Formats: sequence, C-alpha cells, structure tokens
Amino acid sequence: MSAGTLQGRRPSPARERVLETATRLFYAEGIHTVGIDRIIAEAGVAKATFYHHFPSKDDLVRAYITDQSGLQRTAAAGLSRDDAPYERLRTFFVHLCEFGSGPGYRGCPFVNTAAEYPDPAHPVRQAIVEHRRWNRDLYRDLLAEAGHPDPEQTADLLLMLRDGLVVGFDLDDPAAVRATAQEALARLVGPQAGLDVSGPAAAPPTPPAPEHTG
Repeated sequence: MSAGTLQGRRPSPARERVLETATRLFYAEGIHTVGIDRIIAEAGVAKATFYHHFPSKDDLVRAYITDQSGLQRTAAAGLSRDDAPYERLRTFFVHLCEFGSGPGYRGCPFVNTAAEYPDPAHPVRQAIVEHRRWNRDLYRDLLAEAGHPDPEQTADLLLMLRDGLVVGFDLDDPAAVRATAQEALARLVGPQAGLDVSGPAAAPPTPPAPEHTG
C-alpha cells in the first residue's frame, strides 16, 4: 500500500482513542507497567478493534513513538522561515526548557521508552534512533543555514546537550538546569548567536514530551 493511499485515508477514531490513551498512560506511568486490557478499557474500544489496529503491544509502542516524532516534525516545519535560523534553533531549546520546568514533566518520551527497550535492534528502538537522527540533522541544517563554521560536530554536541537537559529537568532544580542550558548553548554555538533561553520563543513548537496526551 502506498504512502499516498495511507495519507488519503481518514484516521480511525477508535485507533486515535487507543493511541491517545496509550500516550497519556505510557508517559505518566511507563510502558511495561501499563497493560493492554487497561488501555482497551480506558479507550472504550473492543479488544478485536484494538488488535485490528495494533497486532501487538510493541506495535502500539512504536506507533506512540512515531506519533511523538511526527508532532515535533510538524512543529519544526511550521516555524516561520522569516525567522533567522538561530532564532528557530533557540525556539526549540526555549520550549524544551519551558516544558521541562513544568509540573507535568515526566522526562523525555524517547529516552523513557528506550530505557524499557534495551535491544538496539528492536523496532521500537529503531523508531527512536530515526527520531534522534532527524533531530540531530535539524540542528545541523539550522547551523549550516546560519553559517556556523562546524555544523556537523556542533549538531552532535547539541543533541548531547538536549539529552542532558531532558534528564536534568527530571532530576535537578529546573532553574539551575535552565541556567546551565544558557551557558552551554553560548559555549557550543557562540555568544554571537544570541541563543537566550530565558525568554519566550517566537513560535511554540510541540513540546518534547506528550502534552496530556501527556
């Protein structure tokens, strides 16, 4: 079946309810602690309907990860091309800091899920790898567009900074983590880029974790 055929179809309301319910529960409580029967009950679908859309729980988890990645890709595509590339890069880190400082923050859904799927060859882990590759390449492309002298290595470093921030916001004082993010961005990208994460962003992308959804 072609991608065009899939895109032309309306999403199934039952499938959407299952995915929304799973997103909320997975983010709040973890993957392995939430059973299929609970998802079915809270989504209000029949068991046969669930298995029609998701033949296994792993298929549902992969759909959860793919959906979260899709939200972030859509947000990135929606950033105004009128904004300078450093401003677009700043937008992502500002919202990472804002979401990480919020009361509903439970960590990064990609990192949280990876911790429950230790096999790098598992399809769920492969979906996470694909998202991280996209995220890193987004950083690289914005840096290159801004004329940064080393967009490749700096993109790798920014991805590592992002990984540290999503864990730091879960474990440490959010104000201190945000201040560290500010200093790290200035050192990695350069103070001339003006990547100030203390103020609001130009346009809000989707948060790096589900918005309740979770």
